[in-house]
Amino acid sequence: MANPRISVVVPMHNEAANLPDTLLAIAEELRTQNYSFEVVAVNDGSTDDTGGRLRALASVAPWLIIVDYGPNRGRGYAIRAGITRARGETICTIDADLSYTPDHLTQMIEAFEQFPAIDCVVGSPYIAGGRTEGVSPWRLWLSRWGNRVISLAMGGRIKTSTGVLRAYRASCIKNTELFADGKELHLEILSKLLAAGYNVIELPATLRGRKRGKSNFNLRGIASSHLLFSVHERPILLFGLIGMILIGLGALGGAYILYLWQSAALNPSRPLMTLVPLVILTGIQILVFGFLGSGLARLRREILIVQRENKELEHKFDKLATKISPAGTGEPSASENEQEAPTFVGDHQSVAAEQH
Repeated sequence: MANPRISVVVPMHNEAANLPDTLLAIAEELRTQNYSFEVVAVNDGSTDDTGGRLRALASVAPWLIIVDYGPNRGRGYAIRAGITRARGETICTIDADLSYTPDHLTQMIEAFEQFPAIDCVVGSPYIAGGRTEGVSPWRLWLSRWGNRVISLAMGGRIKTSTGVLRAYRASCIKNTELFADGKELHLEILSKLLAAGYNVIELPATLRGRKRGKSNFNLRGIASSHLLFSVHERPILLFGLIGMILIGLGALGGAYILYLWQSAALNPSRPLMTLVPLVILTGIQILVFGFLGSGLARLRREILIVQRENKELEHKFDKLATKISPAGTGEPSASENEQEAPTFVGDHQSVAAEQH
């Protein structure tokens, strides 16, 4: 059976209230555009009737693929499992609550057709043309400022780094080693794609507030993971800021000591005489840590570029091996078969139906 052109990965945890409407809306949008497609619904250890409703829909929907496991392991793990199972040339990801409507999928797919050099498209409500509807002001404020900080850590190239609405060329995302299990996967993917030299663009998108089901938003977990990511991505932001503040305070203290000396009021036994050089030396040390961290970040980017080149060479060798297989059978090599098999999908994986 021929592989579909488009795969849409939908991570789900307790999304029974949004089923089957979400998946039917996605399928209708792609069918209207005459795309060959599959929808990979990943049931991430749901405790409601998400699994039952998925199986009921799969019995009448040949385009639906179910990846089912337990217990809940996080959105990142669910997306990784879905990407591993996806067979399309283009792999899209979208929320199960349709906070982004399915027509965004068509816009991202068309962007690949219009710009053959790009490898990833990110839907963004925070660029010109993008907007939000029905999102709570508090959550929207946190999201905007969080994305600004992360964008700064990434060099300002991407304005929305935390959203799930994306499309990838399969050759790009499947060549990228991913490890995150939580929502920080979105950051990990962008960081590694940009570091490896892949081309990423943003398209305007409309973010809408959830209408059905319960949100899985966790402020403490998301804030901590995003802050840690920002420091990991660009250490000089934190260490440089702290180091410069300490050096500045030391310089002010030194200037005050000079003033006292010129005024003949300086007492060498004052604690300030010891504190000023201590603060300056501490600031210099922290600043050096920032430079060392930045050097390690650059080394990491070089390693990712080498990994990308190795993966591309591996695929070329596999294709060559297929062409020269014995008796001209064209059967894929053993290494290809191993790559196609999912390497992790929880305790078990059920494939509800294959697209014909």
